[in-house]
Amino acid sequence: MSLISLARRGRAVALVAGALLLVPVLAEARPGGGKGFGSRGSRTTQQVAPTQTAPTGAAPMQRTATPAPSASAAAPGAAAAQAARPSFARNMMMGIGAGLLGAGLFGLLSGAGFGGLAGMLGMLFQIALIGGLIWLALRFFRRRSQPQLASAGAPLGRETYEPQQPQAAQRVGGMMGGMGAATAAAKPVEFELAPADYGSFERLLNDVQIAYSNEDVVRLRQMATPEMAGYFAEDIAENASKGLVDRVADVKLLQGDLAESWREAGLEYATVAMRFSSLNALVEREGGRVVEGHATIPREVTELWTFVRPRGGQWQVSAIQPAE
Repeated sequence: MSLISLARRGRAVALVAGALLLVPVLAEARPGGGKGFGSRGSRTTQQVAPTQTAPTGAAPMQRTATPAPSASAAAPGAAAAQAARPSFARNMMMGIGAGLLGAGLFGLLSGAGFGGLAGMLGMLFQIALIGGLIWLALRFFRRRSQPQLASAGAPLGRETYEPQQPQAAQRVGGMMGGMGAATAAAKPVEFELAPADYGSFERLLNDVQIAYSNEDVVRLRQMATPEMAGYFAEDIAENASKGLVDRVADVKLLQGDLAESWREAGLEYATVAMRFSSLNALVEREGGRVVEGHATIPREVTELWTFVRPRGGQWQVSAIQPAE
């Protein structure tokens, strides 16, 4: 194959890749688009304890108004500074590589190719040379950082916290049933929940999704915290701008477990893992064509919902995280 043919094929590949980058990615059909959002008070950045319903825990928050912990709180200052150096070197290598690749793609798009066979070989040699230098730098920085990272007795950050001993928790569900009582390994439960609380969680699971499907923002503000209601409203408005609506129906709780319940700042929190089925589809407003999900085939998902209330008040949805 001649260099001219290679250049033409390269231009075609580059054009296809560029077109794919410009295609908008549709959110997953379900409230929140399958991403973690909301707040869990002081535990927002902590890992949720695994349960029988969600043994792998919850995905991290991607949208939250809660500030992330500072570097000094998440890890020792010296260790954090040392650990950051290899990341800087990796980022530099990625930047240089991206620049060289971008220059080559520009050449393909402009018809010049990589400057012929010699130019291509020269570019590959530069990449190999720079990669070798960066590899040596990474080894050097890792060697210097090992004494700090391996120090005994260093405190763990919130993201790496794990319970040292399994504790009893409340089981809140069964197959096709409501939220019952049993035990599962989880973090310590700081206060007990009543059977009526589990009934409230199941009702909110259904009512929030139906209100979201009906685009009833007023109702959502009654059942969710202001932060969560704001996220729901943003997603509804974004779907509307694309001519879409997220339809949810026939929500059925299949299983649930209480992961954590705690009090702080006069509020009570409860994080519950719930596996449920529903008819969920992202459809066009005009014509009703399904573009994501299924309007007739139930789908099962597992999510961890966090609820909050003032002492003696009504529960509201404070966060939703998909199971990992």
